[in-house]
Amino acid sequence: MAKKETPLMTQYNTIKAKYPDALLLFRVGDFYETFGQDAIKTSQILGIVLTKRANGEGHIELAGFPHHSVDSYLPKLVRAGMRVAICDQLEDPKMVKGIVKRGVTELVTPGVTFNEQVLNSKKNNFLLSLHKEKEKFGIALVDVSTGEFLVAEGNLEKLLHIVHTFDPAEIIYQRTAEIPSQLKNKNCFKLEDWAYQYNFAYEKLNSHFKTKSLKGFGIEEQKLGITAAGAIFAYLVEDTHHALLQHITKIQSIPQDDYLMMDNFTLRNLEIVHSSNFQGKSLLDIIDKTSTAMGGRLLRRRLILPLKSVNEINRRLSLIEFFNKEDSLKFEILDLLKGISDLDRLVGKLAAEKISPKELGYLRQSLINIQKIRELLSSHHDVLAWLEPLNNLEELISYLQNHLNEELPVNLNKGNVIKSEVSEELDRLRNLQNKGKGFLDEMCQREIERTGISSLKIDFNNVFGYYIEVRNTHKDKVPEDWIRKQTLVNAERYITEELKEYETQILGAEEKISQIEHQLYRQVCENVMMYIDQIQENSRLIAELDCAVSLSELAISENYTKPILNETFAIDIKEGRHPIIEKSLPLGEKYIPNDVFLDKDSQQIIMVTGPNMAGKSAILRQTAIICLLAQIGSFVPAKHAEIGILDKIFTRVGATDNISAGESTFMVEMNEAANILNNISERSLILLDEIGRGTSTYDGVSIAWAIAEYLHQHSTQPKTLFATHYHELNEMSVNFERIKNFHVTIQENKGNIIFLRKLVSGGSEHSFGIHVAKLAGMPSKVVNRASEILKTLENSRSNSGSTEKIKRVTEENLQLSFFQLDDPVLENIREELTKIDINTLTPIEALMKLNAIKKMIGK
Repeated sequence: MAKKETPLMTQYNTIKAKYPDALLLFRVGDFYETFGQDAIKTSQILGIVLTKRANGEGHIELAGFPHHSVDSYLPKLVRAGMRVAICDQLEDPKMVKGIVKRGVTELVTPGVTFNEQVLNSKKNNFLLSLHKEKEKFGIALVDVSTGEFLVAEGNLEKLLHIVHTFDPAEIIYQRTAEIPSQLKNKNCFKLEDWAYQYNFAYEKLNSHFKTKSLKGFGIEEQKLGITAAGAIFAYLVEDTHHALLQHITKIQSIPQDDYLMMDNFTLRNLEIVHSSNFQGKSLLDIIDKTSTAMGGRLLRRRLILPLKSVNEINRRLSLIEFFNKEDSLKFEILDLLKGISDLDRLVGKLAAEKISPKELGYLRQSLINIQKIRELLSSHHDVLAWLEPLNNLEELISYLQNHLNEELPVNLNKGNVIKSEVSEELDRLRNLQNKGKGFLDEMCQREIERTGISSLKIDFNNVFGYYIEVRNTHKDKVPEDWIRKQTLVNAERYITEELKEYETQILGAEEKISQIEHQLYRQVCENVMMYIDQIQENSRLIAELDCAVSLSELAISENYTKPILNETFAIDIKEGRHPIIEKSLPLGEKYIPNDVFLDKDSQQIIMVTGPNMAGKSAILRQTAIICLLAQIGSFVPAKHAEIGILDKIFTRVGATDNISAGESTFMVEMNEAANILNNISERSLILLDEIGRGTSTYDGVSIAWAIAEYLHQHSTQPKTLFATHYHELNEMSVNFERIKNFHVTIQENKGNIIFLRKLVSGGSEHSFGIHVAKLAGMPSKVVNRASEILKTLENSRSNSGSTEKIKRVTEENLQLSFFQLDDPVLENIREELTKIDINTLTPIEALMKLNAIKKMIGK
């Protein structure tokens, strides 16, 4: 027998069926309630009580919170990856008999929200749409909160690069398509196939932008990208109920070829925007001194998409140089920038009709500050010609000043938003309301004198309206014409004809005032929307200005210098420093700077050896970071830096298991190394740190040697920094002319070591691992035993030195003739060498083997 449902639950289930993948916040009176599985999830995420309520003959789980707390609880649900459908009461419960009509008024998802508690002010909140045909992807990105709309096309590699670079909060894709496995840990949602139709998309985009074609945006030929972009509109309008999108004024192609490329490994290993340590700092944390949200987002975008254009980089550097010299001007601008709110997101809220009076006041003040900045820079147009388009919005500022009060409430219902003399009717009603309050005071005093009740007071509540309250000790003095309305424990409440007449007038005036203010406020918002293009353009220019000023502050405070960018293939850094490590040093401790020189002709690969903790990895990373900062148009932490433009930075730094994918440390290492070797170019910079350490020593040395040799012999000759513990790799410099050995210095003193962290020419012979173990606090018994074992192994190695020498001679002999032999001979030698166990080979046996191989090659 089927369970009977209550009418309320029948209504709930009908609405929930339309949003099966969303958590439904169902408004019941003054609460938002969740039921069933939604309630269980809500209780767990928010940490609120889970209860049960009757539902016909059974029970159902229930969890809820007061409706006025939605701004506190909603962000927690969305940040947990939930899609939240907000179901409101569409009728006044007082005016309805039976079940109140309800409906979903908004669907808030990780990628579609205006809520400030969900959004990161200095990071875009992108929704990504994906459309695949054969092996090619159409990609569209939109930030609904700011109005940015981007489109691209490409293969899986390009898709993954865009995802790692722009870090979308949510991904939508076609229901019948399969999303790439690399994206399955993201917040993903399937759309119906009809949303991914090219004709629908093309018409939708033209309709929105009021154009006849998309040629003006430069995306006309990107059919897959256009299809993905159209699906975004279907999702926003049909699924999430965000139809007010006037702030999305253009769509742009992502010109990948204009930017230096970094894969996900590099972004992670260099800690560009996220630190690998929970309490650590990223490069972005260190250099971000921006004053505005727009500037912060632009700086982040520049860091993940560094430029390859020398001219544009030099333009940015010249701005920093200008502000370095103009201190007083810079500080005036800084002060004004601090008073500029997030224009992009304010305009987004304005278009979505979600902007509060307080926020409209922020917009007004921001425009005033921009106007002042415009005036400050008016005499510097020769240097700051790029600021010429900064729009003069004096007319809009004047309009807002004339229509809105100076102090504005957060909530429009609080009133007192529209200035006096804007509406005669509004002024008349406000006057009546103000006089009415005076009338109440006058009436109260008059009744006190008439009755002799000194404690008499006139008050108001929502149930009875206005009333006169008299304590029980004075109720015998109450006049006969007063009408008793309510009895309390210690007092009685009364009304009079005069008081009821006043109430009718005053409450009627309040309601009319509210209606007029709402109407006038909406009109003000509509008039501001007419300036949306100019406001967005000003926002873009202010973001650029903010970046220039903040990078100037960074350069001066941290002693950064202007880099020289050119089209050569060399990197020449003098006294370079790692900006993150430098800022985390204890007070009084100075960072040890280092020189690095790389080019294609003389020093293509630097083999860096040295003990653990000596600073090898820091030198590798700081080289890449200095190049990266230079190519975003920033000054750099070095005494001198001359850099030939890079187009790719690759890193293989650090090692972690990918247990969830069944990959060991070594497999992760090899995946990253393979990605590098398959994508190098002549303008690549490669950082390899401890390559091959995830496997046995012999395998590791072999792999590291082979990779270094491959990079040296490759036609592109990519610049490479190669940090290693395998001292055998130092021998490569003998036979490979562009490989040079360097080591990070230490100083030994009575069995202890001091890390000098200086990079000098020449290889290192020791790893000092036992010393590091001692520094780490390893028990002395273990350290002493390790030293004994090390001596035994070293003696064993010296006793078999002739074997090692013969092995080296064999390698050198083979090196001379290896590439001149016919394939059958090579195969025979390979088979013979495979049979040899070098660990058990005696010197005599080695000589015999060498002689046999020489005979095979006719020597």
